[in-house]
Amino acid sequence: MAKIIAVTNQKGGVAKTTTCNALISGLSRMGYKVLGIDLDPQGSLGFSLGINIEEGITLYDVFKGKATITDAIRPIDCGHFIPSNILLSTAELEFNHSGREFLLTEAIKDIKNIYDYIVIDTPPALNILTVNAYVCADHLIIPMIPEILSLLGISQIKDTIENVKRYYNPKLDLTCILLTKYNKRASLTKEVCDMTEAIASQLGTRVADTVIRNSVAVAEAPAHGLGLLDYAPKSNACVDYYNFIKELIQGGL
Repeated sequence: MAKIIAVTNQKGGVAKTTTCNALISGLSRMGYKVLGIDLDPQGSLGFSLGINIEEGITLYDVFKGKATITDAIRPIDCGHFIPSNILLSTAELEFNHSGREFLLTEAIKDIKNIYDYIVIDTPPALNILTVNAYVCADHLIIPMIPEILSLLGISQIKDTIENVKRYYNPKLDLTCILLTKYNKRASLTKEVCDMTEAIASQLGTRVADTVIRNSVAVAEAPAHGLGLLDYAPKSNACVDYYNFIKELIQGGL
């Protein structure tokens, strides 16, 4: 049975999609069978993995009942992937029926035993798509950059996580906060890291031991349509992501 990881932060620009890309490509390189799912209507994760998100079946078609989940699965260099595009942006208004929080859970229930890991990218918002990811997931990872405004995004997630755990998914585990775009020379970094530790304690989680350094490869990789760790495995960020994945696995994920 797959372990389901959702990567989330309602603030954009924190390397959420990059973290998903790295998890998918890194776990695949380690020999695990991985499925990536894009719940963000921007479709950036699918694009970064070389998928034409404007053609073919997407998660929206599955939610609408126009296609099965297996119809939507596409092969990529580092496993399998289910893409989304701008059509999914109507979800908040279009899927307004009872039980809509379980759309994703129901969609993937028959394929969970095929994979070792399922990695879900979420939109930078606390909407019904994000809630679907939380309801479906076993683990949440929150990437953030060491800046004050990034801390605000994390504190605002707390109520949503608690409500999902109370009403829909009591097994949901907030696994860790991951510091990304890390620059130890930046003047605010130490102060923000201390504040992040305090917020992590309030959320009942921890800050990952591994931090993700800045790297040019992170900006270059999406244009090549490859998994980040396949594109530039020796770059600073890729080395850090590989160590982060090992940290997760050694911690029982």
